[in-house]
Amino acid sequence: MTAHGGPVTAPADVIDLAQRLIRCPSRAGIDGYGPVLGVLEDWLAGRGLPYRRLHGDSGDTVGLLVEVAGGRPGPWWALDACVDTAPYGDEAAWSFAPDSGEVVDGWLRGRGAADSKLAAAMFCGIAAELHGRAGALHGGLAVLLDVDEHTGGFGGARAYLADRRAARPAGVMIGYPGFDEVVVGGRGLWRASIAVHAASGHSGSRRSTPGAVSRAAHLVRLLEEADLPGADGEFPLPPKLTVTSCHGGQGFSVVPDVCELGVDIRTTPAFDARAAEQLVREAVAELDAKVSVPRPATITPVASWPPYRLGTDRQPAAALLDAAAVEGLIVRPKTAGPSNIGNLLAGEGIPATAGFGVRYEGLHGVDERACLEDLPAVHAVYRRAVLSLLGRSS
Repeated sequence: MTAHGGPVTAPADVIDLAQRLIRCPSRAGIDGYGPVLGVLEDWLAGRGLPYRRLHGDSGDTVGLLVEVAGGRPGPWWALDACVDTAPYGDEAAWSFAPDSGEVVDGWLRGRGAADSKLAAAMFCGIAAELHGRAGALHGGLAVLLDVDEHTGGFGGARAYLADRRAARPAGVMIGYPGFDEVVVGGRGLWRASIAVHAASGHSGSRRSTPGAVSRAAHLVRLLEEADLPGADGEFPLPPKLTVTSCHGGQGFSVVPDVCELGVDIRTTPAFDARAAEQLVREAVAELDAKVSVPRPATITPVASWPPYRLGTDRQPAAALLDAAAVEGLIVRPKTAGPSNIGNLLAGEGIPATAGFGVRYEGLHGVDERACLEDLPAVHAVYRRAVLSLLGRSS
């Protein structure tokens, strides 16, 4: 099959690029990103594709942006896949080298095979297919290749949206794996650090009051016993509260005067960031009312993203689901429990899908691998969806 952008990139070429990416370790916060970006730049330059590096606030490289401009007016759409990865974990637990990049029994092996170097290679292939004879396209296609995703900073997406030279995308399709579902929504989050205070003293003193750790433990119970609403309306997931960290004390003989808690609340349209913060403030007020303390507990919000959910008739979800149906696939829309780049984009008013790709195993764990049997169908779905959004049939 050919199109105005030229022949479809052969699966072997996509796999070869993905293998080379896997063989360049790019663990977030551990490895330098120069080698993995160099692989991409060589591949893009060899096909004459226009690209440039994106830089974060501190000047560090946070991604590559490929831009294929159409010859007719229209909105721009984006494909996004990360090429930084999770760490390896216990390498002794792997049955193959985390950076092997080998294909065994139809599975591509290595860290990043599933999340998301295979998708990055596939998206580069789609850009190559459209480039060169793109005059018939309406608007344009951007391909964002992140190296600041697994840090949680999402610097590539932030730099892309802040780049005045780049057209603002009308929607984004993120290449996370998973063959049976398209993620069209996700819970948001509200996170805070809480410092619980108390009077310090000697642990062996005859007179003592609850220390900061004891008071923090009571606050944990108040938070975990708080009433949260259930799922509401068209948003299928309820909110969730988790105390994720507890730090306090410096020895056995000292009653600690401060203990810090980390709280993660996953939000929904019916229980948003304001409701989450109010719940925490009420629990802290109840704690402080019980015992007189030198200082009330202090709450420091550290992050907040909105929940989002696209209707299946809204782009780019509709184009992706329609393309899957044309290719004979049964793909269900899904609202995810964890947050993702889609939440960041939702906060910017940009609709996104996050998660349609090949089957996988070991994502963020041991023996990560991606099923190459699924690659032709996944490639065809994304290609068809992009052409539909850009005003062309396949």
